[in-house]
Amino acid sequence: MFPAAPSLWVRLPPVGSPRGRKARSGRLYSGKGREARPGRQGLSPLIQPFRERPTEVAGLVTDGVGRRYPDKTLARSSFPRPVLVCEQSEQRDQRLDAIPWDSLWVLLLCLLLRTSELQAANALKPNILLIMADDLGIGDLGCYGNDTLRTPNIDRLAEEGVKLTQHLAAAPVCTPSRSSFLTGRHSFRSGMEADDGYRVLQWNGGSGGLPANETTFARILQQQGYATGLIGKWHQGVNCESRTDHCHHPLNHGFDYFYGMPFTLVNDCRPGGSPELDAVTRARLRLYTQMAALGVLTVAVGKTCGLISVSWKVVLGAAGLVFLFFVTWYASFGFVRRWNCILMRNHDVTEQPMVLETTAGRMLHEAVSYIERNKHRPFLLFVSLLHVHIPLATTKHFLGKSQHGLYGDNVEEMDWLVGEILKAVEVNGLKNTTFTYFTSDHGGHLEARDEHGQLGGWNGIFRGGKGMGGWEGGIRVPGIFRWPGVLPAGRVMHEPTSLMDVFPTVVQLGGGDVPQDRVIDGRSLVPLLRGTAEHSAHEFLFHYCGKYLHAARWHEKDSGRLWKVHYMTPRFHPEGAGACYDRRLCPCSGDGVTQHSPPLLFDLSRDPSEARPLSPGSEPRYHVVVARVGEAVKQHRRTLSPVPPQFSLSNIIWKPWLQPCCGTFPLCACRQDGDPSET
Repeated sequence: MFPAAPSLWVRLPPVGSPRGRKARSGRLYSGKGREARPGRQGLSPLIQPFRERPTEVAGLVTDGVGRRYPDKTLARSSFPRPVLVCEQSEQRDQRLDAIPWDSLWVLLLCLLLRTSELQAANALKPNILLIMADDLGIGDLGCYGNDTLRTPNIDRLAEEGVKLTQHLAAAPVCTPSRSSFLTGRHSFRSGMEADDGYRVLQWNGGSGGLPANETTFARILQQQGYATGLIGKWHQGVNCESRTDHCHHPLNHGFDYFYGMPFTLVNDCRPGGSPELDAVTRARLRLYTQMAALGVLTVAVGKTCGLISVSWKVVLGAAGLVFLFFVTWYASFGFVRRWNCILMRNHDVTEQPMVLETTAGRMLHEAVSYIERNKHRPFLLFVSLLHVHIPLATTKHFLGKSQHGLYGDNVEEMDWLVGEILKAVEVNGLKNTTFTYFTSDHGGHLEARDEHGQLGGWNGIFRGGKGMGGWEGGIRVPGIFRWPGVLPAGRVMHEPTSLMDVFPTVVQLGGGDVPQDRVIDGRSLVPLLRGTAEHSAHEFLFHYCGKYLHAARWHEKDSGRLWKVHYMTPRFHPEGAGACYDRRLCPCSGDGVTQHSPPLLFDLSRDPSEARPLSPGSEPRYHVVVARVGEAVKQHRRTLSPVPPQFSLSNIIWKPWLQPCCGTFPLCACRQDGDPSET
């Protein structure tokens, strides 16, 4: 029994419901649970019995006092829990001096119990470590069949956890795939896709990006008390209307710490590298400028020689227009490295332009430091690696060490980075309380080549690669999960899953709720990973290239068959080559694709490489399967609604007033931590 205390009117603190929402708050109650009458000055004790419902998080059930029991549902338990939170008022302050010491002892005990309650709640929340590679092919890892590249750390992660063999990106290129990963929704639902033309964000100084009304898993976990950090690549936009509004910035989407690239690596980031960013447009603008300048020069020579009767004002005016045209496009394309290849810490630019040779070490240091800073509280850390995107920046220690040239060197360095991050988790005693995930944003880039050979990834037996929304090689990615003691070690799952499934999975593990006011395409993987569900929650998955539906798959769970229907496929060049080597990426529409009517049908359960299309003659159920998938596509399209396009020309183009800058624009130059320097 608690000692008697003088009567004291109190305000009940917010009590969290089992789903994390506030159940009651801000109302006055007497010690017997009656609502207080306004103005009443009498004081009454409140020794309020506290009743806690058993709460299950990832199979761990509380018994009301903070203990956890796996796979066991306990009866509801109750125990006396004093709640003594004084109403804040001047009258309360005047009467506190009159409270006996035994009442203050009760208050102290209340605070201690409340603290232990919060600690018990946090003990149920795992740390969440998400690691995403950039442009990594599923066939580049030892645990997925590669026996010539050394990836021991990622292989060990798979041995200690669950490996998915049919894990699928929601889009075949960076920006939309990562948008879907963060929100659990197809990227076109937030306008992060394009009809034609640009398929990813092109500039830090553009106004397009992940809309502020989209909910990321980081935002939900932040509301659940998690520390939320992003280290590495963002590529979801920065600003909307001014250089400092940061409307698309990670800190505006639920992350409380960011260090890394707001953009993505491109060849332009390497001094002297061949142009990559919008290279075709850049070449055209240069050609138009040269032709116009040659025309003006010809007129000037003709005027000088008396061959053309035109005033010098006209000649000079034309020359001025040509110069203005040149300055307009060269101000952006002439300084791609300075504008796009930058590092930021939170809202501040720390290095402009970035030094590729030191970036990997800095990213690793930031990731390890973040783990050490937050080891005493639940944290979400999204490590968005810059590896293995071209230009394949690799430190000297790994250069020339692999059997596959520069790309292989970069893959092996990436594996080392992953190993160092996992080591930091273990050194800080967090291995058994950390849910770890490794993946890639899409398939390997087949068209990435130079005079020395292949610079992109290997997609194993799967057809196609980056940029191809339908073929498996463009969207099938590694999927590895580890949580020692909770997830079975060494398990391999062959069920179709999506990067979008990580959103509801992480939200569930963090104790949050998936938004109910919008379509969520992902499904929680917790039952599948723990073995309480036999099949994936997905019956159908839809595969887009831009805004064009290229393919759809049907998991016929009763028979175990996995059907895939292709409505469009890219035209490879040269024919039969397996990629579009005449351009940087295969297109999504237009003359570069073939529309199939009737559609192509494959049985992935028997033909995972999509080498043998089925026909009514070879598959008796051909028409039934195509019709069933077609009906699912119709139902899926009923969930679509128009949204503002983030990849429109007005959002894509570079705007100098939006360009992140350290120093005075346009003299933007600094080294790490913002120290101005000559670059």
